[in-house]
Amino acid sequence: MKNIELLVLDMAGTTVDEDNVVYKTLTQAVNDAGYTVSLEKVLTECAGKEKYEAISDLLHTIGGNREDAQSIFENFSEQLKNAYINLNVKPINGVEEFLLNTRARNKKIVLNTGYNSAIALQLLEKLGWRENLHYDALITADDVSESRPSPEMIQFAMKKFNINDPQLVLKAGDSVIDIEEGKNAGCGITIAVLSGAQSHTELEKANPDYILNTLSEAGNII
Repeated sequence: MKNIELLVLDMAGTTVDEDNVVYKTLTQAVNDAGYTVSLEKVLTECAGKEKYEAISDLLHTIGGNREDAQSIFENFSEQLKNAYINLNVKPINGVEEFLLNTRARNKKIVLNTGYNSAIALQLLEKLGWRENLHYDALITADDVSESRPSPEMIQFAMKKFNINDPQLVLKAGDSVIDIEEGKNAGCGITIAVLSGAQSHTELEKANPDYILNTLSEAGNII
């Protein structure tokens, strides 16, 4: 058991259940441009990444034209905005209680995401989660110059709460990119969860310290 002062937690698939609507929408937007990709391929290649970069990387992987990325991203963003209007967003089982209990133990919680701030705030609004109640800060792709697996978001979170030692930081997420981000930052604990985008087989490739069914199981670790 390590002394952890700051938890940096991914959103979709880790703390928030939005039924993979982001990746379903991204799949649709890529296929609208004349490509043929499966949701499984998108989850493997794109999970955890900033979404424009994810589309560009996906196009490269499938032998597509990276110049299509901008128009696909714009289509994706518009479709996603519409999809979220009627979407039933809910916390991953047990996570809301975990957040409240963890903050009650005087630990800081930062939500971080490859989404832009508009999408992230829309999710939080639907959940009814409030800053300084459920979490202490939100950091999105808009706040940094380099997206995951760069450690920049975690370093930004550490600076925000005057934490100098990354060994005092826990990073949790549902994708390989999340774990790589945590390891690149030198986090004391990295946790992969099975409640989101990627499977146990995929996640263990990143060698996280723990693989849990959901984040709610992490209480005893900290």
